[in-house]
Amino acid sequence: MEHEYTIQVRGLRKDYGRVEALRGVDLDVRRGTLLALLGPNGSGKTTVVKTLSTLTRPSRGSVVVNGYDVTRRRNGVRSSIGMVSQFVALDWLHSGRENLVLLGRLQKLSKTNATRRAAQLLERFELTEAADRPVKTYSGGMKRRLDLAASLIVTPPVLLLDEPTTGLDPRSRAVLWAAIRQLLGEGITILLTTQYLEEADRLADQIAVLNDGRIIARGTADQLKQGVGRERVAVVLSGPEDFRRAGDLLVGPGLTRDPETRTISLAIDGPSRVKHLLDLLAEHGLAIDSLSLTKPTLDDVFFALTQRASDPADADSMPARREPNDELGALR
Repeated sequence: MEHEYTIQVRGLRKDYGRVEALRGVDLDVRRGTLLALLGPNGSGKTTVVKTLSTLTRPSRGSVVVNGYDVTRRRNGVRSSIGMVSQFVALDWLHSGRENLVLLGRLQKLSKTNATRRAAQLLERFELTEAADRPVKTYSGGMKRRLDLAASLIVTPPVLLLDEPTTGLDPRSRAVLWAAIRQLLGEGITILLTTQYLEEADRLADQIAVLNDGRIIARGTADQLKQGVGRERVAVVLSGPEDFRRAGDLLVGPGLTRDPETRTISLAIDGPSRVKHLLDLLAEHGLAIDSLSLTKPTLDDVFFALTQRASDPADADSMPARREPNDELGALR
């Protein structure tokens, strides 16, 4: 009988001298699903991947991948996983086809089978036309696609993807997303770390947010968004001067300013607050071109959760400084 969870992590801690990289991480990834691990730089995401792949040993806790303990049965773990790290691991002097055939031979495929498998993967990742060119001539997106193809020479039950689409153009990212969805359809279990929240939103069955070596939230994308509980309003000011004055006037949780589009966005407690915002802008003679109201996004979730984790007082719960009769709570 197959285990329900392909990846199980309990109380994972990793110390580098006096530095605690991981401080008691618990994770479960169901077979054939994708868990996205989000977190700011330095939160411990890559350390989790390195531990799952046996590249580093846990200081404490238990980690089981495809039924194998990462400390006691390292060879079993390694035979169960494919991995794409943040850095492309290919021979740049050889062609894409030569790289894949060589990896197939190293994994004990016959020359015929290795050649056939390489051709299949080159076609899947839209690399057939460049198959016989040296990898050093490939674009960044092509190298990332070839790197993922290399991890699939022998289809593994578990795939570890550590920020695989960082720096890719939208087309290359879309190709990788399509490949990841196909792999999920084939029953492969995937753990993905990413800095692109849209990527997690589109691909993940479950999301875990890591901050300062601890899991601070987990759930589906919808569950995490509901936990934030705030909609956002975005206003486009009519001119640069109106944008500047509005930027000096408005404050609020997660407020963002985009000078290029003259857009100011902030979280609100409900649609009724939109009228107060419009009245406030009109009172100060500020004209707008457009206004839009959106539901919470993963960006809002990420901002809210990591802010709370870094500030126990939780800046979102602290009263804003107000002027007299400030019903919106969005004035300096």
